[in-house]
Amino acid sequence: MELAVIWFVAIAVLWTGFFLLEGFDFGVGVLMPFMGRRHSVDRRVAINAIGPVWDANEVWMITAVGAMFAAFPAWYASVFSGFYVPVFLVLIALIVRGVAFEYRHKRDSDRWRDWWDRAIFFGSAVPAFLWGLIFANIVRGVAMDADHIVTASPLDLLNPHALLGGVTTLALFTLHGAVFLTLKTDGPVRVRARRAALGAACVAVPAVTAFLLWTQSAHGGPWTLPLALTAVATLVGGVAAAHFRREGWSFLATAATIVLTFATLLGSLFPNVLPSTTDPAFSLTVANASSADYTLTLMTWVAVVFLPLVLGYQGWSYWVFRQRVTGEQITRSTVTTGGEGQGRAA
Repeated sequence: MELAVIWFVAIAVLWTGFFLLEGFDFGVGVLMPFMGRRHSVDRRVAINAIGPVWDANEVWMITAVGAMFAAFPAWYASVFSGFYVPVFLVLIALIVRGVAFEYRHKRDSDRWRDWWDRAIFFGSAVPAFLWGLIFANIVRGVAMDADHIVTASPLDLLNPHALLGGVTTLALFTLHGAVFLTLKTDGPVRVRARRAALGAACVAVPAVTAFLLWTQSAHGGPWTLPLALTAVATLVGGVAAAHFRREGWSFLATAATIVLTFATLLGSLFPNVLPSTTDPAFSLTVANASSADYTLTLMTWVAVVFLPLVLGYQGWSYWVFRQRVTGEQITRSTVTTGGEGQGRAA
């Protein structure tokens, strides 16, 4: 297998890992207004459930973007220039969201926390929607000239397929986040999260089904069809498991759905990395967008050395913070420290 193909698969894995892990973070943020009354301990329980891991999950996105830049510089340049507006909005939302997690507890003021709670909601919902819109457009293709300069306007990105992709990722991540909260918390938050999961499923199931079937019929190949059908099946199974309060199985099922959904998308894209709707001859492919073999070889050795270390550290952090988060823990922390517990730690 050529190194360029290996690195396309590696980048696909990095993006999929980001959406798998950051997906439940986005979902928890979207569900913030529904996890309890304003300024209640229950909202802090939801934040603390993702507090130890949310920033580490974003490392997957940074690594994926860096790998695109090094392995496929033409792909990186065309995507991040042609999709400048949605990518810029994603970055702004992620910055605001990160600041909100850190600053929400800094002042004992209801109005102060109100504003940061809104920031967490919008900072989670906006990227959850826009990432689906961006990747749907990447698979569908955009207007691009012979120099691989994207000539599509921001309004061209708001086509029906892409908008459905945005709704799909927003609903799927919300469901994934709700299931994560049923697995990671206890008490009133767990009860509300279970109801939220079943409510999100009412949107996620039809959206995922319609989006994957549309993508498969328009862009897919013979080997992506089983992935799309399995994604729908695991999603339905995950919702059923949530209904019967089998949180572990439900979380595994929604996680598998995210993996299979993006495997379908990126599998439908290959061997292109950015199709041109102007002329197929102008499309960026794995072959014409990749770096030199020397660069890819060097990147491969670096990945072989450091990737196990990163995966080991992240797995260890999830193991350390595996316990359920409850309101009693936060109340005890507040009494002990004399102030509000931080959103970063339980």
